[in-house]
Amino acid sequence: MTTHVLLKAGEVLKSKTAAYTIGKQLQGTTVILKSVRHWRLQNERDILLRYQSKTSYMRPFLDEIDEPPALVLKHLDDDLLQASNAKTLTRHEFKFVARRVLEALDMLHQDGFVHTDIKPSNVLVNYGKDESNRFADIQLCDFESTVKDDCKYALEGTPIGTSIFRSPEAQLEMRWGTSTDIWSFGAMLISLIYGEDFHIFNPRVPGDHEDFEIEILFKHHRCFGPFPTSYIEIADDARLAALTWIINNSPAETLRPFHMTTEREICREDRDFVCKIKKLDPRDRPTARELLEHPWFGETTSDGEETSGRETEKDLM
Repeated sequence: MTTHVLLKAGEVLKSKTAAYTIGKQLQGTTVILKSVRHWRLQNERDILLRYQSKTSYMRPFLDEIDEPPALVLKHLDDDLLQASNAKTLTRHEFKFVARRVLEALDMLHQDGFVHTDIKPSNVLVNYGKDESNRFADIQLCDFESTVKDDCKYALEGTPIGTSIFRSPEAQLEMRWGTSTDIWSFGAMLISLIYGEDFHIFNPRVPGDHEDFEIEILFKHHRCFGPFPTSYIEIADDARLAALTWIINNSPAETLRPFHMTTEREICREDRDFVCKIKKLDPRDRPTARELLEHPWFGETTSDGEETSGRETEKDLM
């Protein structure tokens, strides 16, 4: 768990290359200190250093503090969750965000790394002055749980990320890999399209309810199901039984197929792009590179509009 370090004005923190005086130099340079006494801090440092010179779409690592152990990271204006809640993104803006997040994921995935926690609050933004796009910079952050897709956590299906953005295979604690990030990216994209703190897999029970996790799988099935028979090849008998139970306990009137969402709610091009991503079998999902090459990034809506005035029926979901 990441912690905030309590620091006094005038206190000096020494790194390998500089000294930071709280209330003076830090205030002037606008940086963030991230501290956690865990291997995850070193892990994030290593990931950021690895890609520092390769992409501008990951949050820059600036320095590190020896005691207390902390990373000195670039400060940005906001995160995407707050920005989206404040004002729903235009179509131009969420495409701008999507391309940059996919560029960062493509960089990670080419080397076999899985971010494991893609969600709006882990995408940072700087605001600009362009009237058609409020964002000047988009940077993916929070790499403390980033791991290789062949590590023991991935192979053993260790729970990862945030439940409502977690892929079905990770929710079922099955083996996961880079395609789990793609599912999470798709869930994030839906949240950005709708705005107003809407998250498609958010159950109608509180987070501490005993059915919270299983309700998420119900929503996977009801919005993007049914779970395909190909799960026989990747799931054990217990998990297959659980999926069968979910399917059998989802009456037709509870189904909300996303592919049937009306154009009054979401334009056809955006709906089709989301459906291409949200495949329940992880082997069916496109890669980050394939998505970057998709015509969606050059399309307007079927009506020729670049922005989308969305009159939603999302409360039905």
